[in-house]
Amino acid sequence: MGDAADHNGIEPAALPAEQATGTAFAGAAIGLLTLDLRAGRIDAANPHLCALLGYPPGDLSGRSLAHLGEVAVPVPAGLRRWRRADGRAVDVRVRPSPPADGVQILVVDGAEAEDFGPAVEDRATLAAAGLGEWRFDAETGRVALSRRAAQLLGDRPGSSLSWANLRARIDAREVERVEAEVRKALARGGSFTLQCRVRRSDDGSEIHLGLRGEARREGADGLTAIVGVVQDITAQVATRAALHAGEQRLRIATSLADLGIFEWHMLDDQAVWENERMFAIFGRRVEDGTVGKREFLEHVLHPDDRAAFRTAISNALRGDAVLKATGRIRRRSDGAWRIIDLAGRFEQDPHHRLPRRLIGVVADVTERRMAEERQTLLIRELHHRVKNTLATVQAIVGSTARTASSIESFYEAFVGRIMSLAHTHSVLTEDTWQTASLRTLLANELRPYVDIPQDGAGDARLRLEGPPVDLTSEVAVPIGMAIHELTTNAAKYGALSTPDGRVAVTWSLTTDGANGMLDFAWRESGGPAVRPPTRQGFGSRLLQRVLTAQVRADVTMDYHADGFCLHMRAPLPARSTVFDSLP
Repeated sequence: MGDAADHNGIEPAALPAEQATGTAFAGAAIGLLTLDLRAGRIDAANPHLCALLGYPPGDLSGRSLAHLGEVAVPVPAGLRRWRRADGRAVDVRVRPSPPADGVQILVVDGAEAEDFGPAVEDRATLAAAGLGEWRFDAETGRVALSRRAAQLLGDRPGSSLSWANLRARIDAREVERVEAEVRKALARGGSFTLQCRVRRSDDGSEIHLGLRGEARREGADGLTAIVGVVQDITAQVATRAALHAGEQRLRIATSLADLGIFEWHMLDDQAVWENERMFAIFGRRVEDGTVGKREFLEHVLHPDDRAAFRTAISNALRGDAVLKATGRIRRRSDGAWRIIDLAGRFEQDPHHRLPRRLIGVVADVTERRMAEERQTLLIRELHHRVKNTLATVQAIVGSTARTASSIESFYEAFVGRIMSLAHTHSVLTEDTWQTASLRTLLANELRPYVDIPQDGAGDARLRLEGPPVDLTSEVAVPIGMAIHELTTNAAKYGALSTPDGRVAVTWSLTTDGANGMLDFAWRESGGPAVRPPTRQGFGSRLLQRVLTAQVRADVTMDYHADGFCLHMRAPLPARSTVFDSLP
């Protein structure tokens, strides 16, 4: 072969260089370099490589390879850090041919970010996960992007961005945090993870990026670079935001509804209470811990409600239905019994279809249930009282008709008695059908005829004297009607029918009986001479019979010539608790 070469007049070392000067060499879209291994000198570099390294075309020929910062001859394959014409470092990827006759051909192109990342076999996994690679060179201040990273940021594949360019695209409120992480990594080494918002280069839209980086010491001078991966997490951020908003709405709704939220894990019988309301309902502190199923059924729940609760749990498990149960629990803080409503659904294991945990809510419905019971009693009580009122009205109609001498007298007496009944009912309803003040009943009836005394001042014709007395509804109605009859008779025939007449009403309370006794006296004076009635009218019958029958009072009436007198001694009934604590 040596004879053939000499015969053709071509030196062995010059043959590759001569071929490299051809059209293919000069027009290649990748860097090409022929190296004289004996001299460590560049024989030729094509225009693409000269442009990559910042030299005019042909300017690298004849230069020493050490001029580029390369010391290894022959040049091994891999990533190399060479120097550009302006002195800046540039990372290149070198693929050499095997040395032949003292000559080596190098294929050289710019290194991309993925070249400094994981091994080639891991890149498919990164691509499948939507991850792009990046590399920040501390010496040049530039960020190299892999094809995937450039695509995420809306830049051209193989782009290399200055930090100033990239910084201007990061959300202004997050720049300081990102720079702090980069400075820390450069100074101390190690890895970091952060998130930030960045504007894409192509359309200006904002995306959320997740960044992971790790600082590395590279080259003989120990300059630091940061390599890492980047991922578009815009969808995840939006999902988290929507989930957080949903959780906030749920938390607000449960807070307004006073609902406790819980989870019960069946395998280990452990409960997780999600909000403070659960602890408040059970009267427990956070440090007291939660309550599992066993403790709940055996110690917290009322014994009479345990069977129903167990049945509800079994039915929900068998039917894959919503669990609904009601029971009484003993609150730990004060030992009080509270009524709760519990609702939840069992979550099943996706593989074995076995119930894994119960997720539900608890409401303290004690006040509501008590209000419902009181409402039921209220309706029954009002029904009973309406019947009694209608019976009273019927008796008024009949008795007034029997004693009336004309339609006009019937109308006057009937309307007056109905109005008296209405006044008494008004006083009662103002106190939710609880009690009526005796003084108020007297004032309502007497006000049309005299000025009611207030704090010692008032009409000298009337004296009201006695302690505060609240009459329960069952005695207030008949006593109110009795006061009406006494007032009407006094205005028509007695002391209130003349200017000089006087009425004195006094009362007192004694401790006789279970709830005390009312001692009531009505005395008239200064009016027309009094004569005993020749017949008993409705007023007399009411005063005598109704008070005796309904109030169980001892009643005496004296028709003295100088004025009518009535004395009543009546036991006071116990105050009803039916209407207590109405909502």
